[in-house]
Amino acid sequence: MRNRLACGVAAVLTATVTSACGGGTAAAPGTPGGADATGPPGYLALADGKLPAGGALTFAVHIDSGAATGLDPQLADVATSWQLMSLVYETLVTVGPDFAPKPALAESWETPDPKTYVFHLRKGVAFSNGREMTADDVVGSLKRLLAAKSVWRGQLGPVEKVAKVDAGTVKVTLARPYTPFLAALANVPAAVLPMKEIAAGSLDPAKEMLGTGPFKVQDHRQDVSWSFVRNEHYWDKGKPAADSLSVTIAPEEAARVAAVQNGSAALASLGNVDSAAMLAGAADVKVATQATTDFYYLMLNSRNPKFADPRVRQAVNMALDRKQIAEVALGGQGRPTGVTPAGLPGACDPAALPSATGGGAAKAKELLAQAGAAGLSFTLTIYATEPAPAVAQVIQQNLQQAGVTVRIEQMDEASWAGKVYGKAPAPFDSALSWFAGYADPGMVTTWWNPDVAGFNQGFMRADKDLNALIARAGETPAGPERDKALAEVCAKVDTDSQMVPLVTRPATIAYRADAVSPSLYATEGYGNLLRLVADARVKRG
Repeated sequence: MRNRLACGVAAVLTATVTSACGGGTAAAPGTPGGADATGPPGYLALADGKLPAGGALTFAVHIDSGAATGLDPQLADVATSWQLMSLVYETLVTVGPDFAPKPALAESWETPDPKTYVFHLRKGVAFSNGREMTADDVVGSLKRLLAAKSVWRGQLGPVEKVAKVDAGTVKVTLARPYTPFLAALANVPAAVLPMKEIAAGSLDPAKEMLGTGPFKVQDHRQDVSWSFVRNEHYWDKGKPAADSLSVTIAPEEAARVAAVQNGSAALASLGNVDSAAMLAGAADVKVATQATTDFYYLMLNSRNPKFADPRVRQAVNMALDRKQIAEVALGGQGRPTGVTPAGLPGACDPAALPSATGGGAAKAKELLAQAGAAGLSFTLTIYATEPAPAVAQVIQQNLQQAGVTVRIEQMDEASWAGKVYGKAPAPFDSALSWFAGYADPGMVTTWWNPDVAGFNQGFMRADKDLNALIARAGETPAGPERDKALAEVCAKVDTDSQMVPLVTRPATIAYRADAVSPSLYATEGYGNLLRLVADARVKRG
C-alpha cells in the first residue's frame, strides 16, 4: 500500500548465540536467492526442522509505526505494522512462494460461482486467551472491516453479504466477480479478530492485540521495543519453534550491518544496496536477494499548479530512465515496472508503455515547451531511509537532461508522511514513495482511484475513464482477456502520470548461518519479512 505505506521493511532478525569462523558469500545480483539459496524452489532458505525448538529471537526494525494508527489491524496501512501484527493475527487465507492462495484459518473453500466464496473454517483454532475461534468471529471481523474507515476496505472489492452458514462455514457473496478477492483476504488488515471480546468492551483492538497467531504480546514501549512470547494455544502444533521474539527499534542501518558482522545479529534485511559489499568476507554471513512485487513510484501533485497540465507530468515521466534507476540506485537488483508489478503473471511490459517509447529527454523538452513550462523547477520530497535518497538522485540527474531542475528535500519519515498525506490539498510539488505490490497484478491499481484509496485525494485527481478500466480488470477472470484489460490500465496510468511507477524494490537479506536457520520465501508481495518466522530455528551452543 502507500508508503509511508510500507516504507521501511528494513529489519534485522537476531538470535543471541555464539558465532564461529567462516567466509561471507553473496547472491547473484538480480536473482532471487542467487548463490546463497539454500531452500527448495521458491525459497531462499528453509529452516532445519531437525534442530531443537526453543530459544529467543530478536528482531530490529528501523521504525515503530504503531503510533500512527494504533494497534487495530484493520486500520494498519504500513508494511512495518503488517509485519508486527502478523505475529499475533491471522487471515482466512495466506499466500505461498508462488503467490497462490493457501489455507490459513480457512482450511478449504469453494467458489460455486464467480460471485460466491464458501469458507470451511479450521477446527481447533483458539485466540491466545484460550477462547475458541468461531464463525461469528469471522463474520463479525469482515463486517467490521467493510464498515471501517480502512484503506484496505477498498481492496476487498464489491462484497455484498457475509453470512454464517453453520458453526464451521462462512459464505461471502459479491455483487459482481472480483478476481483479486482471495489475495485481498491474505493480508493482515483482513485478519480474524476476537469479536466477542470487542463487542463486550473487554478488548480495545486499538490498544491491545489478541489473535490466533503464533505469538502474543508481552510488552510494548513505543519507539523502543516489543516483546512477544509463544502462544501456547496456537493451532499449528510445534510452532512457533522459538520461545520468544523481541523487537528492537533500530533506525540506523549501519548498526544493523555491524551487528551481523560481529555476530550479535543473526538475520538482517537491509535497505542500502551497498550493505552486501560491507558484509563481504564476514564470518558465516550469507547475503541473498528477496525479490518483491513492491515498487517505487513518483507522485506528481496535480493539485499543484506546476503539475496541473498533464503534458508537464508526461514530460517528467518520459524523461525518467528506469533502467538507470534500477542499476545505479538499486545495484541492479530492481526492475523497471508499470503499475502492475513486474514479475507477477499478467503484468504489463513497461518497455511498451508510452513513456518508454515516446522519445526520452528530447521529446520531454518539447512537451514542456508546448505546456509553457520550459525550465521547470520543482522540489522532490523524500524520506531519509535508504535507498530512497539514491533513487531521488538518479531522478534528479535524469530530469536535468530534459532541462528540469529538481531540488531534493530530505525529511524524517514522520515529517515526510505528515507533509505528503496530512493535508488536502497537499503542500508538496512531488514526492517519492513505494507500494507493496501484493499477490495479484490488479490489486495495487486500486490505489490509482483516489475515491477508493482516500489517502491520495490531497494530491491526485480522479479520472473516471481510468477508474472504469481498473474496475473492469478487477472483474475479468485470469487469462488473456484480463491481461489485455490490465495492459489498458497500465497505459492509462502511464499517460495520466499523477503517480508514476518506477522500479521494483528488492530486499537484501543477510543472516548468520551459525546463528539461525530461517525460512524465507524467494519472493514477497506484502512487505512481510516475518511471514515464516514461526518456522525459524535458533542455533544454540
